[in-house]
Amino acid sequence: MADSLPEEGTSPRILRSETVLVLALSLGASGVSALISFIGSLTKPGGLKHQAANLNTSYAPGRPWLDLAWQLFGIATALVPVALVAHLLLRERTGGLRVIGFDRTRPWSDLGRGALIAAGIGSAGLAFYLVARAAGGNLTVVPESLPDVWWKYPVLVLSALQNSVLEEVIVVGYLLRRLGQLGWTPMAALVASSVLRGSYHLYQGIGGFLGNMVMGVVFVLLYRRWRRVGPLVVAHSLLDVGAFVGYALLAGKVSWLPTM
Repeated sequence: MADSLPEEGTSPRILRSETVLVLALSLGASGVSALISFIGSLTKPGGLKHQAANLNTSYAPGRPWLDLAWQLFGIATALVPVALVAHLLLRERTGGLRVIGFDRTRPWSDLGRGALIAAGIGSAGLAFYLVARAAGGNLTVVPESLPDVWWKYPVLVLSALQNSVLEEVIVVGYLLRRLGQLGWTPMAALVASSVLRGSYHLYQGIGGFLGNMVMGVVFVLLYRRWRRVGPLVVAHSLLDVGAFVGYALLAGKVSWLPTM
Protein backbone atom coordinates (compact mmCIF):
# COMPACT_ATOMS: atom_id res chain seq x y z
CA MET A 1 0.00 0.00 0.00
CA ALA A 2 1.70 3.16 -1.18
CA ASP A 3 1.66 6.14 1.14
CA SER A 4 1.49 8.73 -1.60
CA LEU A 5 0.67 12.35 -0.90
CA PRO A 6 -3.10 12.79 -0.49
CA GLU A 7 -3.67 15.51 -3.01
CA GLU A 8 -1.67 16.98 -5.83
CA GLY A 9 0.04 20.07 -4.50
CA THR A 10 -0.33 19.15 -0.81
CA SER A 11 2.95 20.15 0.79
CA PRO A 12 4.74 18.33 3.62
CA ARG A 13 4.28 21.47 5.69
CA ILE A 14 0.50 21.18 5.42
CA LEU A 15 0.64 17.49 6.28
CA ARG A 16 2.78 18.22 9.35
CA SER A 17 0.38 20.92 10.48
CA GLU A 18 -2.61 18.66 9.93
CA THR A 19 -1.00 15.84 11.94
CA VAL A 20 -0.09 18.14 14.81
CA LEU A 21 -3.63 19.53 14.92
CA VAL A 22 -5.22 16.07 14.93
CA LEU A 23 -2.97 14.98 17.79
CA ALA A 24 -3.50 18.25 19.67
CA LEU A 25 -7.25 17.63 19.52
CA SER A 26 -6.96 14.04 20.68
CA LEU A 27 -4.28 11.76 22.09
CA GLY A 28 -1.39 14.20 21.92
CA ALA A 29 -3.27 16.43 24.35
CA SER A 30 -4.05 13.36 26.45
CA GLY A 31 -0.32 12.63 26.61
CA VAL A 32 0.42 16.10 27.99
CA SER A 33 -2.43 15.77 30.47
CA ALA A 34 -1.13 12.37 31.60
CA LEU A 35 2.36 13.79 32.10
CA ILE A 36 1.03 16.61 34.30
CA SER A 37 -1.05 14.09 36.25
CA PHE A 38 1.99 11.83 36.73
CA ILE A 39 4.11 14.71 38.02
CA GLY A 40 1.34 15.50 40.46
CA SER A 41 1.28 11.90 41.66
CA LEU A 42 5.08 11.78 42.03
CA THR A 43 5.14 14.94 44.12
CA LYS A 44 2.25 13.88 46.33
CA PRO A 45 3.15 12.38 49.72
CA GLY A 46 2.98 8.59 49.75
CA GLY A 47 3.92 6.01 47.16
CA LEU A 48 2.31 5.65 43.77
CA LYS A 49 0.58 2.37 44.62
CA HIS A 50 -1.29 4.13 47.42
CA GLN A 51 -2.85 6.52 44.90
CA ALA A 52 -5.61 5.71 42.44
CA ALA A 53 -5.96 6.25 38.70
CA ASN A 54 -9.72 6.34 38.25
CA LEU A 55 -11.33 5.50 34.93
CA ASN A 56 -15.05 5.54 34.07
CA THR A 57 -16.22 7.56 37.05
CA SER A 58 -19.58 9.14 37.74
CA TYR A 59 -20.18 12.65 36.40
CA ALA A 60 -23.33 13.27 38.46
CA PRO A 61 -23.41 11.12 41.60
CA GLY A 62 -26.92 10.42 42.81
CA ARG A 63 -28.50 11.60 39.54
CA PRO A 64 -28.43 8.51 37.27
CA TRP A 65 -30.19 9.97 34.22
CA LEU A 66 -28.03 13.07 34.18
CA ASP A 67 -24.99 10.87 34.75
CA LEU A 68 -25.98 8.71 31.77
CA ALA A 69 -26.36 11.79 29.58
CA TRP A 70 -22.86 12.94 30.52
CA GLN A 71 -21.42 9.46 29.94
CA LEU A 72 -22.89 9.23 26.43
CA PHE A 73 -21.88 12.81 25.65
CA GLY A 74 -18.29 12.07 26.69
CA ILE A 75 -18.12 8.91 24.58
CA ALA A 76 -19.57 10.65 21.51
CA THR A 77 -17.36 13.74 21.68
CA ALA A 78 -14.24 11.62 22.20
CA LEU A 79 -14.88 10.11 18.75
CA VAL A 80 -14.96 13.46 16.94
CA PRO A 81 -11.22 13.25 16.09
CA VAL A 82 -11.93 9.90 14.40
CA ALA A 83 -14.57 11.60 12.26
CA LEU A 84 -12.02 14.30 11.43
CA VAL A 85 -9.47 11.68 10.39
CA ALA A 86 -12.10 9.94 8.24
CA HIS A 87 -12.79 13.28 6.53
CA LEU A 88 -9.12 13.95 5.93
CA LEU A 89 -8.55 10.49 4.48
CA LEU A 90 -11.60 10.81 2.24
CA ARG A 91 -9.92 13.82 0.65
CA GLU A 92 -7.21 11.46 -0.56
CA ARG A 93 -9.84 9.68 -2.69
CA THR A 94 -8.67 6.31 -1.38
CA GLY A 95 -11.81 5.25 0.47
CA GLY A 96 -11.50 7.09 3.77
CA LEU A 97 -10.95 4.78 6.75
CA ARG A 98 -10.91 1.83 4.36
CA VAL A 99 -7.36 2.77 3.39
CA ILE A 100 -6.18 1.90 6.91
CA GLY A 101 -8.30 -1.24 7.11
CA PHE A 102 -11.11 0.01 9.31
CA ASP A 103 -14.15 -1.31 7.46
CA ARG A 104 -16.44 -4.33 7.28
CA THR A 105 -14.81 -6.15 4.39
CA ARG A 106 -13.15 -8.85 6.57
CA PRO A 107 -15.23 -9.13 9.74
CA TRP A 108 -14.46 -12.74 10.66
CA SER A 109 -10.76 -12.38 9.98
CA ASP A 110 -10.62 -9.21 12.07
CA LEU A 111 -12.56 -10.86 14.91
CA GLY A 112 -10.40 -13.97 14.92
CA ARG A 113 -7.11 -12.12 14.79
CA GLY A 114 -8.28 -9.61 17.38
CA ALA A 115 -9.32 -12.35 19.78
CA LEU A 116 -5.93 -14.05 19.44
CA ILE A 117 -4.10 -10.78 20.11
CA ALA A 118 -6.25 -10.06 23.17
CA ALA A 119 -5.66 -13.54 24.55
CA GLY A 120 -1.91 -13.16 24.14
CA ILE A 121 -1.63 -9.65 25.57
CA GLY A 122 -4.31 -9.77 28.27
CA SER A 123 -2.71 -12.11 30.78
CA ALA A 124 0.78 -10.70 30.22
CA GLY A 125 -0.51 -7.15 30.65
CA LEU A 126 -2.29 -7.97 33.90
CA ALA A 127 0.80 -9.68 35.29
CA PHE A 128 2.99 -6.73 34.33
CA TYR A 129 0.58 -4.30 36.02
CA LEU A 130 0.56 -6.30 39.26
CA VAL A 131 4.37 -6.48 39.30
CA ALA A 132 4.78 -2.78 38.48
CA ARG A 133 2.34 -1.78 41.21
CA ALA A 134 3.99 -4.04 43.79
CA ALA A 135 7.35 -2.48 42.89
CA GLY A 136 5.93 1.02 43.47
CA GLY A 137 6.06 2.07 39.84
CA ASN A 138 2.34 2.24 39.20
CA LEU A 139 -0.75 3.75 40.71
CA THR A 140 -3.63 1.48 41.63
CA VAL A 141 -5.79 1.48 38.51
CA VAL A 142 -9.52 1.60 39.23
CA PRO A 143 -11.10 0.79 35.85
CA GLU A 144 -14.58 1.76 36.94
CA SER A 145 -16.40 3.32 39.88
CA LEU A 146 -19.83 3.82 38.37
CA PRO A 147 -22.98 3.52 40.47
CA ASP A 148 -24.87 0.22 40.40
CA VAL A 149 -27.49 1.27 37.85
CA TRP A 150 -29.00 -0.47 34.82
CA TRP A 151 -26.81 1.32 32.29
CA LYS A 152 -23.50 0.59 34.03
CA TYR A 153 -22.34 -2.35 31.91
CA PRO A 154 -23.56 -1.02 28.54
CA VAL A 155 -21.69 2.23 29.23
CA LEU A 156 -18.53 0.32 30.17
CA VAL A 157 -18.71 -1.61 26.88
CA LEU A 158 -19.30 1.59 24.90
CA SER A 159 -16.38 3.24 26.69
CA ALA A 160 -14.15 0.31 25.74
CA LEU A 161 -15.23 0.54 22.09
CA GLN A 162 -14.64 4.30 22.05
CA ASN A 163 -11.13 3.95 23.48
CA SER A 164 -10.29 1.26 20.96
CA VAL A 165 -11.51 3.06 17.86
CA LEU A 166 -9.94 6.38 18.87
CA GLU A 167 -6.53 4.96 19.72
CA GLU A 168 -6.07 2.46 16.90
CA VAL A 169 -7.40 4.70 14.12
CA ILE A 170 -5.28 7.69 15.17
CA VAL A 171 -2.15 6.24 16.80
CA VAL A 172 -1.68 3.39 14.33
CA GLY A 173 -3.55 3.84 11.05
CA TYR A 174 -3.57 7.60 10.62
CA LEU A 175 -0.26 8.47 12.27
CA LEU A 176 1.77 5.79 10.48
CA ARG A 177 0.26 6.81 7.15
CA ARG A 178 1.06 10.47 7.64
CA LEU A 179 4.57 9.85 8.96
CA GLY A 180 5.25 7.62 5.97
CA GLN A 181 4.04 10.36 3.63
CA LEU A 182 6.36 12.79 5.42
CA GLY A 183 9.35 10.56 4.79
CA TRP A 184 9.88 9.10 8.25
CA THR A 185 11.69 5.78 8.35
CA PRO A 186 9.67 2.74 9.45
CA MET A 187 11.66 2.53 12.70
CA ALA A 188 11.18 6.21 13.53
CA ALA A 189 7.43 5.95 12.88
CA LEU A 190 7.21 2.82 15.06
CA VAL A 191 8.97 4.61 17.92
CA ALA A 192 6.78 7.70 17.57
CA SER A 193 3.54 5.68 17.58
CA SER A 194 4.61 3.50 20.51
CA VAL A 195 5.89 6.37 22.66
CA LEU A 196 2.69 8.31 21.99
CA ARG A 197 0.62 5.32 23.11
CA GLY A 198 2.68 5.04 26.27
CA SER A 199 2.55 8.78 26.95
CA TYR A 200 -1.21 9.08 27.39
CA HIS A 201 -1.14 6.15 29.84
CA LEU A 202 1.52 7.81 31.98
CA TYR A 203 -1.15 8.94 34.47
CA GLN A 204 -1.12 5.30 35.61
CA GLY A 205 2.62 5.42 36.36
CA ILE A 206 5.82 4.12 34.81
CA GLY A 207 4.29 0.67 34.48
CA GLY A 208 1.39 2.03 32.45
CA PHE A 209 3.78 3.92 30.20
CA LEU A 210 6.14 1.01 29.54
CA GLY A 211 3.45 -1.64 29.22
CA ASN A 212 1.46 0.34 26.68
CA MET A 213 4.59 1.32 24.77
CA VAL A 214 5.43 -2.37 24.32
CA MET A 215 1.84 -3.03 23.27
CA GLY A 216 2.25 -0.19 20.77
CA VAL A 217 5.28 -1.87 19.21
CA VAL A 218 3.34 -5.13 18.81
CA PHE A 219 0.34 -3.35 17.30
CA VAL A 220 2.46 -1.43 14.79
CA LEU A 221 4.21 -4.61 13.65
CA LEU A 222 0.89 -6.42 13.25
CA TYR A 223 -0.62 -3.48 11.39
CA ARG A 224 2.28 -3.48 8.95
CA ARG A 225 1.84 -7.19 8.43
CA TRP A 226 -1.92 -7.13 7.89
CA ARG A 227 -2.44 -3.52 6.76
CA ARG A 228 -5.65 -3.44 8.77
CA VAL A 229 -6.64 -1.52 11.89
CA GLY A 230 -9.72 -3.73 12.30
CA PRO A 231 -8.04 -6.58 14.24
CA LEU A 232 -6.35 -4.06 16.54
CA VAL A 233 -9.67 -2.39 17.34
CA VAL A 234 -11.18 -5.80 18.14
CA ALA A 235 -8.23 -6.75 20.36
CA HIS A 236 -8.21 -3.43 22.19
CA SER A 237 -11.98 -3.58 22.69
CA LEU A 238 -11.77 -7.06 24.20
CA LEU A 239 -8.93 -6.02 26.49
CA ASP A 240 -10.79 -2.95 27.75
CA VAL A 241 -14.12 -4.74 28.14
CA GLY A 242 -12.31 -7.40 30.12
CA ALA A 243 -10.64 -4.78 32.31
CA PHE A 244 -13.74 -2.63 32.89
CA VAL A 245 -16.37 -5.33 33.28
CA GLY A 246 -13.97 -7.74 34.98
CA TYR A 247 -13.10 -5.16 37.61
CA ALA A 248 -16.78 -4.37 38.18
CA LEU A 249 -17.51 -8.05 38.77
CA LEU A 250 -14.40 -9.04 40.75
CA ALA A 251 -13.33 -5.98 42.77
CA GLY A 252 -13.43 -6.81 46.46
CA LYS A 253 -14.19 -10.47 45.76
CA VAL A 254 -10.72 -11.76 44.88
CA SER A 255 -7.56 -11.11 46.86
CA TRP A 256 -5.18 -10.64 43.94
CA LEU A 257 -7.01 -7.65 42.38
CA PRO A 258 -5.86 -4.36 43.97
CA THR A 259 -8.58 -1.91 44.96
CA MET A 260 -8.72 1.45 46.70
